[in-house]
Amino acid sequence: MNVLVQIYEVQTPEEALALARLGVDHIGVLVGDGRFPRELPLAQAKAIFAAVPLGAKRVALALSEEPEEVVRVIAETQPDILQIQAAIDVFSVAMTRALKDRVPETPVIRAIPVVDETSIAIARSYDRVADFLLLDSYDQGTGQFGALGRTHDWRLSRRIVESVGIPVILAGGLGPENVAEAIAAVGPAGVDSKTRTDKPDGLGKDLEKVRAFVAAAKVLTR
Repeated sequence: MNVLVQIYEVQTPEEALALARLGVDHIGVLVGDGRFPRELPLAQAKAIFAAVPLGAKRVALALSEEPEEVVRVIAETQPDILQIQAAIDVFSVAMTRALKDRVPETPVIRAIPVVDETSIAIARSYDRVADFLLLDSYDQGTGQFGALGRTHDWRLSRRIVESVGIPVILAGGLGPENVAEAIAAVGPAGVDSKTRTDKPDGLGKDLEKVRAFVAAAKVLTR
């Protein structure tokens, strides 16, 4: 099983190059117009993507629920893959399908909040619409979706993996210390890390943590 590794949130071209050299498959950048915290402007995201060498994929994460804004992100930054992280109730299956019709050359990762049994049905509704699913943690109190630094119910995630026909990337509280266990429990096509491979101040990536994460994730493939 060749498990791909996706890392967020890359801040600089130098960091992107370093991650690729560590074996990261998907280099992720949060990009937008500044309406959401930590979003990088289009020009900065474009410069980061320009530094990514062949062999790694450039992933743009869009939080916007406005299709025109998402299309603008794609047009300006030219990512290899787009990740849609907007709430499920504001960026629907129909909107995702329409977006893919407009930009058919750009594969789409649709992030799915793993909360309860309803998450399985939501994930299945995107089967054959999105190119990947990303299963992430959700805070029902605040509505925050992702970047929480905590895991969710991997049993639900396993059921989603087994019930859809597209690759699934597991996210949510994954770091070097638990990623191998997560892969064994869920059987995903890929794993994603943000919070637990950040530097202590949250500004940029801790390259030693990323190195350990990649090594732990890839150990089962050797």
